[in-house]
Amino acid sequence: MSTDFNIQTVLVAPLDWGLGHATRCIPLIHALTDLGYRVLIATDGPQENLLKKEFPQHDFLKLPGYKIRYSRSRGWLPFKIIQQLPALLQIVQWEHGWLEQVIEQYGIDLVISDNRYGLWTRKIPAIFITHQLTIKAPYRWLEKLIQKINYRYINRFTVCWVPDMKDVDGLASILSHPEKKPQLPVEYMGLLTRFKRQEASDRKKVTVVLSGPEPQRTMLEEKIIEQAKQTKQEIVLVRGLPDAKTQLLLPSFIQQFNHLETTDLQALLQASELVITRSGYTSLMELMQLRIKSVLVPTPGQTEQEYLAHVFNRKGYAVQMPQHSFDLTKTISSSRAHVYRFPALTLFDEQKLQMLIRSIPNHRNSTKSGS
Repeated sequence: MSTDFNIQTVLVAPLDWGLGHATRCIPLIHALTDLGYRVLIATDGPQENLLKKEFPQHDFLKLPGYKIRYSRSRGWLPFKIIQQLPALLQIVQWEHGWLEQVIEQYGIDLVISDNRYGLWTRKIPAIFITHQLTIKAPYRWLEKLIQKINYRYINRFTVCWVPDMKDVDGLASILSHPEKKPQLPVEYMGLLTRFKRQEASDRKKVTVVLSGPEPQRTMLEEKIIEQAKQTKQEIVLVRGLPDAKTQLLLPSFIQQFNHLETTDLQALLQASELVITRSGYTSLMELMQLRIKSVLVPTPGQTEQEYLAHVFNRKGYAVQMPQHSFDLTKTISSSRAHVYRFPALTLFDEQKLQMLIRSIPNHRNSTKSGS
């Protein structure tokens, strides 16, 4: 059992923006568990269902998500997000009060928040995990304004952990390596991936892995299914719906799974000639770890995904394909013609976690009571 700052019980809380934040917390929770910490997981909805399957031995606390919804049109997305801002700020304020109560109730010694801005506290060390120190925007002045607001919230935490390599540029490029960093200490974790690379001899499948907020997840799913039906293209569809109870009525050449747990998903990915997926950062970390050839279809209007897809396409790590002009046949042929290259990686592990915990600054109020 670690005794750093007398830390015994750790609360881990991922954002509910798609499944990526929850899945990238899997290696972190495994490392905490293996090092002997008691782990509490705070989440809700599909993220809770996913993590309960991975960690049935851990206790879960109900923490409502931000429940962001996207517009059907790329151009309307900024207005859709702005419309939801008052409710989001209320949730951030509410979850801060929630945390202050559960610290006392459950004897929590350390908080690790993956992009949940309200989970800061002065009672104990609170870690904020994000790869977006730069949040991309259409205009430079707007990007600077958003970064200023972003840093104001991040600076309330004790430390910021960035799931990327420390080397300049890293995997997320300017997102994780901004010109100006926040005031609090910033530590680079290495890449968070639940997969361990294995050699695969037979890669034949075309696999589609869906995720992300609605309605865009469903819109891409419907487009791909319709095109597969027209061309009779054999595909494996992983829908990214861990709490779905029913399946779609599909022809036999479209194999479907609502959700796959880590071992099964890795086996499928490593049997795939090509993976078509969103360009969410967690997906990219996992694809690079497994060295999988991929076509990235960013969620329309989500500037982070559009930027990452562009960077990966430029560096030769993946092929980029916009959703509005997505063509399944052209996508497969483009991938086969593309010369893929994969970067050298620095991965997160137990040793890195021990170093990160030891480097947490001395906390002036390190007792549970805050005294």
